[in-house]
Amino acid sequence: MDNSTIDMVGLPLQYKDLKKELDEAVIAVMEQANYINGAEVKTFATALQNYLNVESVIPCANGTDALQLALMSLNLQPGVEVITTALSFVAPAEVILLLGFKPVFVDIDDSTFNIDCNKIEKYITPKTKVLLPVHLFGQGADMETIMNIAKKHNLYVVEDVAQSLGSSFNIDGKNKKLGTIGTVGCTSFFPTKNLACFGDGGACYTNNKEVAGKIGMLAKHGSNKKYYHEEVGINSRLDTLQAAILNVKLRYLSKFIAARVNVANQYNNALKDIPDIIIPKTEYGAEHTYNQYTIKVKNNKRDELKHFLAEKNIPTQVYYPVSLNKQPVFIKYLDKKYDCPIAEKLCAEVLSLPISTELSQQQIDYIIENIKKFFKR
Repeated sequence: MDNSTIDMVGLPLQYKDLKKELDEAVIAVMEQANYINGAEVKTFATALQNYLNVESVIPCANGTDALQLALMSLNLQPGVEVITTALSFVAPAEVILLLGFKPVFVDIDDSTFNIDCNKIEKYITPKTKVLLPVHLFGQGADMETIMNIAKKHNLYVVEDVAQSLGSSFNIDGKNKKLGTIGTVGCTSFFPTKNLACFGDGGACYTNNKEVAGKIGMLAKHGSNKKYYHEEVGINSRLDTLQAAILNVKLRYLSKFIAARVNVANQYNNALKDIPDIIIPKTEYGAEHTYNQYTIKVKNNKRDELKHFLAEKNIPTQVYYPVSLNKQPVFIKYLDKKYDCPIAEKLCAEVLSLPISTELSQQQIDYIIENIKKFFKR
């Protein structure tokens, strides 16, 4: 494996490693031709339920649908406010707005990139009904503080776990998987995720039976009995083919996470003493599974470093170049300006390095060597 083949995710090599099992799983579905709600979907839901130690898992078509279904299940009225983070992919805020609710953006913690829980309560109003933390890059937000705030103000908690499936958080003296602490957790199986299918896929999970039943009904056009519709729902199903793939990959999720942590530890040790780099920090007793390995590059050197590494065939990504409070769509629709200076500052500093489960030691060493070379020029 040479250094010209480095990529951010490493999907071709992961497929090669699991080719026999994945091919057999896909072929079995093809032979049965049961492409919608096949047995593999239920098998996967049960396996993920056991992995997470949660009462219910409801698979759906993608992570965005999972967020939409979760919010739809809470019987919220139009105009309610949902507090979320200023730094994430657009999906949480997009879904909030699509459903007729109002996203309220809170600035982030400079160390963890997650919502700053010390700033949440000042945004709570009589219209606030939901806290929607996004567990960014593989590490949980401060769920102990979030749950205390939710209890104090009688709020629902919807956890976005798209980038952090498999991560844990120590709360009340117990390690719990992210997404199983709040009212409902939502995740994505997009190909770049810790647990990834070969297309789109997602799931909601919860310990609340009433919420689970509502999500399951809403995902089937608002129907519990075929052709009888109780509410307006959506059509959101996890394909049987994707479920078959996820059944195989779930067995290796702990191995995938261990590989990511191994790469991250090597980056941490090698980069921690470079003055212009701040490595990721793990806080709040949270486990970090490094869906992304994201550094902060200080003194306006981020873009120059990105260009330098690209010339060496080392891919990097900026997650995210614009904070949500500065996105044109939300400026257009919201009647209030949200100042989130830390999120806005970090958008000019963050840089994610390759964290593929399939990176070779040679490639890891090559990436580190070239980062050090850049800062020694």
